[in-house]
Amino acid sequence: MEAVRVVTGTAVPLDRSDVDTDQIIPSDWLKRVERTGFDKGLFSEWRDDRDFVLNREEHAGANILIAGPNFGTGSSREHAVWAIMQYGFEAVISPRFGDIFRNNAAKNGLVPVVVEPGIADRLLRAVEQNPALEITIDVERLVLEVPELGLEVAFELDPATRERFLEGLDDIGMTLRNRHHIDAHEARRQSWLPSTQRL
Repeated sequence: MEAVRVVTGTAVPLDRSDVDTDQIIPSDWLKRVERTGFDKGLFSEWRDDRDFVLNREEHAGANILIAGPNFGTGSSREHAVWAIMQYGFEAVISPRFGDIFRNNAAKNGLVPVVVEPGIADRLLRAVEQNPALEITIDVERLVLEVPELGLEVAFELDPATRERFLEGLDDIGMTLRNRHHIDAHEARRQSWLPSTQRL
């Protein structure tokens, strides 16, 4: 996982609430064996509509997704996070996330930014009016900034999740930080017990 300290860029305004993981990446895409190519399935049922926001030229290259409340509800589907990230998004802003989605996002390096509903709505409207509006998400300071709007808003990440982003640590990386404790424990174990050490 890459370290994430600051995300700066433009946004796509997805003005829909209760977007579940099946809408983010339909179940047909879960049959893939590879962990790549999910960007093509992102919101694929909606992207058939020429006017869908992701199809609009003015939002090409945006790296932040602004969504309505209850984004990422539904089944535990890590593919939803993979699809969002492979499409090019580095952060998602919403008033509320599904718990499992938020956890999957944090573990894969997608920054979930929770803001008050009024702030989310203000951002949606501002980006609809000005697709070039620049947004900065500072993970180190836990602040979302939109200088053109004079907006500076704090957001929360628990300390462990913030550390994951700043240090670029996935679950394996978090575990390996305690490798010396693991090695010491293995050295004390009786030789007849199962071991993680190679023979």
